[in-house]
Amino acid sequence: MAEQQNLKMPTHVAIILDGNGRWAKSKGMPRNYGHVQGAKTVETICEEAYKMGISYLTVYAFSTENWNRPKDEVDALMKLLRNYLKTCLTTAKKNRMCVRIIGDKTRLDPDIQRRIEELEESTKENDGLHFQIALNYGGRDEIRRACQKIAEKVKSGELDPLKITEEQIGDALDMGGIPDPDLLIRTCNEQRISNFLLWELAYTEFYFTPVAWPDFSKEELQKAVEAYNHRDRRYGRIEEE
Repeated sequence: MAEQQNLKMPTHVAIILDGNGRWAKSKGMPRNYGHVQGAKTVETICEEAYKMGISYLTVYAFSTENWNRPKDEVDALMKLLRNYLKTCLTTAKKNRMCVRIIGDKTRLDPDIQRRIEELEESTKENDGLHFQIALNYGGRDEIRRACQKIAEKVKSGELDPLKITEEQIGDALDMGGIPDPDLLIRTCNEQRISNFLLWELAYTEFYFTPVAWPDFSKEELQKAVEAYNHRDRRYGRIEEE
């Protein structure tokens, strides 16, 4: 295990869950089968991440662009989401997991919005893993909405536009109050960030794996953390000679 190897744990890990559909197709199954298995993997990785000492885990579950997928797949994903939110509530209570949904929730159906509100409210005081789920999320959209919040404060005279700080922008984002990710993992051999956490990933270490998300395991998470431990994080500085 990671603890036995004295590895430095990233405080915050973000994951782009990729490959559910391709994984299912490779097994001769419909794409939704891959999404169902992928949801189970999320539960497993939440538990393993916390055991390893990771404090924050953020997953990219449904992007603003995913609405462009075939209607039957989107409908299946929304049905899966409804079921997952129920399961997540039970799991969060058992494991004292604090859950936050990031993204523009207003486009989601009212019943989903209610379940999200219930999940966030009932878990907000929990002191276990801080788990963020990106739903109807896009990095550019997050920044746009943050700019609107700040602009309203400027308009009301509450904020001087010449004194806007990076910290104030960060606080206006969906991820406000959460430390930036130390490590980003993307599965299934894709090597791009796909409009995910554009502000927050400024100094994040990236790890790409060919493993499809339904096959991602605690051993694969361990490999990602081991790779992270070999990175030299200087944040623009240079080491003293």
